Amino acid sequence: METPEPNAEVRLAVAQTFRTLGTSADKTDVLAALQTLRSYLDDGAASAPPAVHRAEFRRAHYTRTLRFLVDSSQADWLHGLTAAQRAHLWDDLFLQGPPEQALLVLMEEVGKLRPSSSLDHLLSITEKFLQTGRLADLLYFYCLEGAPCDSPQVRETLLGRIVALPDIVANRLHPNNKPLFSPQQYYPLLAREMLSALERTCKVLRGGTDCSLTFVAQTLGKTCIQGHSDLLMAAMVPRLSACTRSDMVWQRVCWKLLENVPQRWMEAVLTGLVQAVSGHEVLGRIMGNLVLKSKKAEFVITHKLLLLQYKYKTQVLRTVLGYLAADKERRPLLIHVLRSVSQAWANPSAVKHTPLEQQLYVSKALLLSVNLLRDCELQELRSELLQCMLGGMQSHLDSSVVRIRRMGMVVGECLSSRMDINGTKLRFEYDQDDETQELLSLMTPVSVEEPEPEPVKKVDSLQEMNEVTPSTVSSQNNSGPQPSKANSYSDLDSDDDLTPYDMSGDQETSDASPPRYLRDCLETLISSEDAARVELSLRVAEISVQLTKVLLHMEDKYSITSFLSLRQATMVALTVTDCIPVTQYLTTEFYSLNYSLRQRLDILEVLALAAQELSRPITEKVAASRHLTPCLEDNPVQWQQVVRKRIQSKTKRLSKGATPPAEATPNRYAPVAGHFFFPLLTNYDKPQVTFDLLGSDHLVLGRLIHTLGLFMHLAVNAPVAAQMGCALLDFVWAVRYHVDQMVRRGVLFAVCSVFLSMPSQNLLVDLSDRVLETRTWLADVAEEDPDADCRSLAIQSLVLLDKSLKKQLQDPQAHSLET
Repeated sequence: METPEPNAEVRLAVAQTFRTLGTSADKTDVLAALQTLRSYLDDGAASAPPAVHRAEFRRAHYTRTLRFLVDSSQADWLHGLTAAQRAHLWDDLFLQGPPEQALLVLMEEVGKLRPSSSLDHLLSITEKFLQTGRLADLLYFYCLEGAPCDSPQVRETLLGRIVALPDIVANRLHPNNKPLFSPQQYYPLLAREMLSALERTCKVLRGGTDCSLTFVAQTLGKTCIQGHSDLLMAAMVPRLSACTRSDMVWQRVCWKLLENVPQRWMEAVLTGLVQAVSGHEVLGRIMGNLVLKSKKAEFVITHKLLLLQYKYKTQVLRTVLGYLAADKERRPLLIHVLRSVSQAWANPSAVKHTPLEQQLYVSKALLLSVNLLRDCELQELRSELLQCMLGGMQSHLDSSVVRIRRMGMVVGECLSSRMDINGTKLRFEYDQDDETQELLSLMTPVSVEEPEPEPVKKVDSLQEMNEVTPSTVSSQNNSGPQPSKANSYSDLDSDDDLTPYDMSGDQETSDASPPRYLRDCLETLISSEDAARVELSLRVAEISVQLTKVLLHMEDKYSITSFLSLRQATMVALTVTDCIPVTQYLTTEFYSLNYSLRQRLDILEVLALAAQELSRPITEKVAASRHLTPCLEDNPVQWQQVVRKRIQSKTKRLSKGATPPAEATPNRYAPVAGHFFFPLLTNYDKPQVTFDLLGSDHLVLGRLIHTLGLFMHLAVNAPVAAQMGCALLDFVWAVRYHVDQMVRRGVLFAVCSVFLSMPSQNLLVDLSDRVLETRTWLADVAEEDPDADCRSLAIQSLVLLDKSLKKQLQDPQAHSLET
């Protein structure tokens, strides 16, 4: 046990220097007192106090000395020192002593001081502290086993000061912060200081000295959990990757560093690490088998990064799954991950309720996992993968979202190709896009040892030559008599000097003539077997319900180019020209028996396109030929005035400088909007033999609601708009919580159309009991719906509703309307 004499002697000496600095006006005495304090930090000087005295000063008096100096920052004796004396005798006391105590005092005093010269001086010392490697000294000091056993509270405080240094300084300097204290510069500097401390630790480990990486690991974890993992890992990972490539000591240091990260901060460290590494080999060298030693690390790597979070790039999935597959001890976790991911991908509930981006992320993880399996492992998991493929494809193909169905097709093709069941492979027809190309590319193993493609192409061309040459020779040998030399020369000389005529714009002629009468067109479509005549009849067909019926049931027997578009355009033209009879027929047939879902969707598409065509403003040409359009039976002049009056009532005009409003133009849709809309609201709740709108046929239900919303949107300013809005809101209210996201999107689109097209005064008069409930439902959807489009539509509907209500409540006539 140490004797108390050195302790008392150091205490008396320090107290004497404090009295001298506090009372003496003699510069010589001040310099001597400062030199006395400075001597306790000179380890190698001959005039330095004994080692036991220096140790006692560092342990018990250093922090008190720094605080005394800060409190004396405005003293006269300090301002009497020269710049060199101040840097050597005052600044060095902060830079040469125990770094942990100096940093705590600096951060404590910076947090207290107001903007002043004293604060500027402390900040300049803090800059020197960071720039001279004192932070690395601090971290390395705690790596040594001989570090002082301070209390957990002191370590936690020091840890917080290191990690939050930019925030502490910014709170005092904003908006005039210094560049070094910005997060973009400080955290890369902290990363370099940590690497420096780890490098010094590796050196002493080779010499046989025991070290502890607990404090450095805590610093790493706390920095990452506060959101700075990207800056930290971007600076650390390249150096760690280079050092661990051939140095086993560095590998063991990295493994131990990550093992010592507290469990509550492990996730932040690992997520930052997997995003920063360049591949699974680097991740394996830095992490080792951490997933086998830490349950938290196993949960993050095998579950959270793959199933709970989906914001990461495909490269992160490659890195994580490649890391699990690269070591024989970690491969059982790859099998475990494959089972979990396949179950999530095939879960019907997940397909309906999870965001599309997450489903795409899980699909990528599934394909990458399957691609990493060995053949023997694939044989063991064949039955499970087959069940996953069949169930998952069914769930995806049942979806009304095109991207989800396409995703199921692509994944099904890839799984069947990888398993090679009985030599058969699934093939689907779908549109290729960047998403499908990326999914397909995941089944291609990435290897740097792949052969160059050029030799392969040369071999293929030689094989083709070998295959073509014999047939060519035989055809020449088996042909008739060869032409003579004279004939061949005359053929060569005949047309060499003539310029070829450009025939690229020519069109193929047909022997068939287009029908001139409607009856001939109808007979051709019913009974003709001539493909050319059928195509010409499709191109010239015009009016009648009977023709619409034929077109609705017609199939493409002859593979006519653009058959579907021609058929659809013809039915749209019929609906526009003879709108009321054709519309009545189509809306009635929509709920009839013995129609396929495709035909019902065709009916909705034709009605929607026809309504859009009719909603275009009437031009003079159309008005002049009004006798050709039976759907305009009402007098256009009357409802033209109604439309103009309603538009003028909704138009805000400025008192000065406003341009005259554009004259309202009528359209052909407003008088017949009810014929499109109301028949489709009947019989929707009566399941037919081949059609269950409120049951399994949610694809048609979603399209129906969307079409009704379109009819509502096109009926803006129409007299029947208020009645349509009330009916549409009642219809969609029963299915607002539908499990299918396309149906929910259609409901929200319909609600948007109601608020946009329905007169604002009718919202309070006709829907007063429904407005508050609708607003509450929209707020819940905007916050909790898993589909991003649904949330966006809900927000738009809320804005439209609030705008309409605000406008109506501010209207002085609103009170009379409400009464």
